[in-house]
Amino acid sequence: MQNDFCKPSGKLFVPASLDTIPKIGQVLEKARQSDVMIVYTQDWHMKDDPEFAIWGEHALEGSWGAEIVDELKPREGDVVVKKLRYDAFYGTSLDHILRLHQIENIVVTGTVANICVLHTAGSAALRWYKVYLPIDCVSALNDFDYRATLRQVSFLYRGILTRSELMEFEK
Repeated sequence: MQNDFCKPSGKLFVPASLDTIPKIGQVLEKARQSDVMIVYTQDWHMKDDPEFAIWGEHALEGSWGAEIVDELKPREGDVVVKKLRYDAFYGTSLDHILRLHQIENIVVTGTVANICVLHTAGSAALRWYKVYLPIDCVSALNDFDYRATLRQVSFLYRGILTRSELMEFEK
């Protein structure tokens, strides 16, 4: 959840993301209370990134737009993985970090549902992680894309759809 996607002055603002920020905050609090490992993924692009031909410049390294929103800032001990593509596993150390900590279950939240959320959830499932997707912690530009993502994650990747208030973590 970065400024370019979640703030009205962001370069690729997703209005529905404003509703998901507090819900994600609630899930983060529950996870922290149970000492669960928290990993943020951060879209991070260098100047002239080829992806800009598709979406325009966004999440430029070191920019305000690339920063994680203030409401959800990482805390000491949280892990931040910078990613260059939609899939947070592609070309990053995410899989290594999770396996090093013997993580088998992951919770995927964020925006944009049919882009980064879908590709990351799918990539996790293809690596045999059990994926949980709290549906009120995911946002898209429109309802069709949102619902299509939920269907794909649950049907194709066998992800567990839930809600933020139902999320529980074991210590």
